[in-house]
Amino acid sequence: MVQYNFKKVTVVPNGKDLIDIILSRNQRQTPTVFHKDYAISRLHTFYMRKVKYTQQNFHEKLSTIIDEFPSLDDIHPFYGNLLHVLYNKDHYKLALGQINTARNLIGKISKDYLKLLKYGDSLDRCKCLKVAALGCMCTVIKRIGPSLAYLEQIRQHMAWLPSAAASRL
Repeated sequence: MVQYNFKKVTVVPNGKDLIDIILSRNQRQTPTVFHKDYAISRLHTFYMRKVKYTQQNFHEKLSTIIDEFPSLDDIHPFYGNLLHVLYNKDHYKLALGQINTARNLIGKISKDYLKLLKYGDSLDRCKCLKVAALGCMCTVIKRIGPSLAYLEQIRQHMAWLPSAAASRL
């Protein structure tokens, strides 16, 4: 017996809220003060830590969204057909695919900017690279805003679906 409980899928924040959550967490959890007499290598690690932490948080949030939504191939055909009738199956898969692509893009952006930060030659250059990295990540999230809103709408309707036990044949 397989139990389907769609009420356990967590709320999908819209793009702006997701950005606010991640950037405020970054501000709270990573150091924010440094002294001008720090060595350049210490500045590298300071800014690299901020970029990496932001990337990890975006990756974690987007992975949670992808993992908690059921794959239409794995759920009972009744629920699969019901979701296909209520929401087009292709649009559902496309939205999840866009979330996955955004997760991978943010990873690539982080990797590229970490390489640039590693060889930054001044405080201003490192700070500009960090701002650029976070800006690129936020732009990716803003672009998937409609997909996030669509998945939240699906999540709200899935919560109303009956939780029934289905046997595998």
